[in-house]
Amino acid sequence: MDIRVQAEPFDYGTECNAFTASAPGAGAVVSFCGIVRDAGGQLARMEIEHYPGMTERALNDIATQAGERWDLTEVLIIHRHGPLAPGETIMMVATASRHRAEAFAAAEFLMDYLKSRAPFWKKEITATGEAWVEAAERDETALKRW
Repeated sequence: MDIRVQAEPFDYGTECNAFTASAPGAGAVVSFCGIVRDAGGQLARMEIEHYPGMTERALNDIATQAGERWDLTEVLIIHRHGPLAPGETIMMVATASRHRAEAFAAAEFLMDYLKSRAPFWKKEITATGEAWVEAAERDETALKRW
């Protein structure tokens, strides 16, 4: 299990390759990469805040839960914090398992948790002001299936 909370950018392709190499015996690797989206064309940047220590513990806990629910050989979560520009990579989740169904389910479980419950706070900054991003109802609904 590899959990990282960092300000520094990461290369998604490099991380995927390294993750796959770290999961011998896996028959499936599923990965997801989140990117700063500027749906309205007004976003100057997003700022992501977290509480060091608390955030890592929470991510470790949810990764452990995923490992208990599904037969995983490896789990990776990378989540950035600090200022991020549109188009930058925010986070990555990867799961490895002997079978694809378990890898997919675990990755979706982790993503739903990260979107709704992980202790990160996001603020969008535009030319006209700034606002904290609130949880979307669709994200709360997705989390309920687990």
